[in-house]
Amino acid sequence: QNNPRFIRATITSPTGAYGLSNEGFRGMGIKSNHQYDFSVLARLNKGSKIVVNVELVNSKGEQIGAYAFTPTVHDWNKYHVTITATQTDPKCTLNIWLMGNGSIDMDMISLFPRDTWKNRPGGMRADLVQLLADLKPGFLRFPGGCIVEGRELATRYQWKNTIGNVDQRKFIVNRWNTEFRHRPAPDYYQSFGLGFFEYFQLAEDIGAEPLPILNCGMACQFNTAEVVPTNELDPYIQDALDLIEFANGNTASKWGNLRARMGHPTPYNLKMLGVGNEQWGPQYIERYKIFSKAIKAKYPNIKLVNSVGPDPEGDRFNFLNDTLRKMNADFLDEHYYRSPEWFTQNARRYDNYDRNGPKIFAGEYAAQSIATVSPDNKNNWKCALSEAAFMTGLERNADVVNMASYAPLFAHVDGWQWTPNLIWFDNLNSYGTPDYYVQKLYSNNKGTNIIPITENNQVIAGQDSIYASAVLDKHTNELVIKIVNTDDREQKRDIVLDGVSNVNNNAIQTVLRASHLDDLNSLTEPQKIQPVGHEIMLNGKTFSITLAPYSVNVFRIKM
Repeated sequence: QNNPRFIRATITSPTGAYGLSNEGFRGMGIKSNHQYDFSVLARLNKGSKIVVNVELVNSKGEQIGAYAFTPTVHDWNKYHVTITATQTDPKCTLNIWLMGNGSIDMDMISLFPRDTWKNRPGGMRADLVQLLADLKPGFLRFPGGCIVEGRELATRYQWKNTIGNVDQRKFIVNRWNTEFRHRPAPDYYQSFGLGFFEYFQLAEDIGAEPLPILNCGMACQFNTAEVVPTNELDPYIQDALDLIEFANGNTASKWGNLRARMGHPTPYNLKMLGVGNEQWGPQYIERYKIFSKAIKAKYPNIKLVNSVGPDPEGDRFNFLNDTLRKMNADFLDEHYYRSPEWFTQNARRYDNYDRNGPKIFAGEYAAQSIATVSPDNKNNWKCALSEAAFMTGLERNADVVNMASYAPLFAHVDGWQWTPNLIWFDNLNSYGTPDYYVQKLYSNNKGTNIIPITENNQVIAGQDSIYASAVLDKHTNELVIKIVNTDDREQKRDIVLDGVSNVNNNAIQTVLRASHLDDLNSLTEPQKIQPVGHEIMLNGKTFSITLAPYSVNVFRIKM
């Protein structure tokens, strides 16, 4: 019922070959000597005798791998073959040639590399997940983002359509299909091969807490702004309650049992849930109240993440911020796609936030080199440097800002609509941007306690173009200091450590820098900008440091 369409091929000529072609998503990246698993659900109609030839061809149309098989079953049956490629090519095509006579029905035509993350059949691309895992993220927000809302409610993201057997997942259009006139993507749909089960599994694999975001009965307010009447919200609320059961329920529960049958009998221990994405206005508050009451009644320990709109200031933000604070909301989800100058100017944004109010989730942020939504934005060093400066303020205020995530996460070099993005890839290769390495420096150098770092008894947030934060890592008994120099000149400072009896004489300084603010990483120079670590010698509890121009510096000092 969820997947009613299949293709019927009828062959009436005794000679020749006829078939189907699939170019993949902007081509298929195939590697020499790698194995690729082909599968298809097929039904041979009675009286038919057909040979199925599966073929990989390169960008010149030359065959680089093939396998033939003869279906024999007159009911739906899954056939598997493995093809070993003889060449590497980023723009390959899959062909299926049919020979014989009669007719055959086919569905779920699939080709996957053997080399996937954790070698799971039909699994995720290993290099992309490895880049994500290397960040050591604390959480993973999924599926976003505006896709949660849909252009209209009929095409919103519905998690129940993304679980169970892959051939029973409901295929729908993607809201980014025609969203941007500058880059339409009419071939961009959702088959949900990656659904909520795979999402929970991925979060567990990389040691991240899952943070699912669900529709709250409102379509994207930049599109149709369709809303569900409040007296018809029950199915939406039930979806939220059922998702928590799918993640946390025991195997005797309906949804916990399905999770177990999909291969994960133990609960995922979901702790938080997002209600809506970038909604705003009284309509959102009205619906959030209903969601909150129902979820907290059944699952009082689940923390709810709430929208404060698409902007970090203005009337929409102020209304939601004031209203949700009065309601004692758990998390306020702030988004900011702004200029690099905005980020450096807002390094003290959270210094005076209410320590007893809701926690902050910086749910989406990225410096925009040209303008928000401009297709000409670049992941240049100026943007990454400004984000690093801003993040000293996030870390300094970690008692208020509990979570932060750069967005968007991944983009295909031939298939993007929005830029900048954290990780770029083509069909064979991938690389982290300078912004990626900034995120990695922070996430790989987290602490357990905030430590004050001051100059002239003031927090360091832009004085003489310097930004700084410091944490103590009690697990390793190390002091971790982050200092960002946004100036074009080298700067020297003396560091004085108070409140510690002694420190090791040697420490590690890691530097991330570029010569020019418009420098970039790319597929041809994937690590042009990357962190470099070296040992420095300390002279007791007072020591001198050198900060290179346009640099992010991390010091790890053993106490």
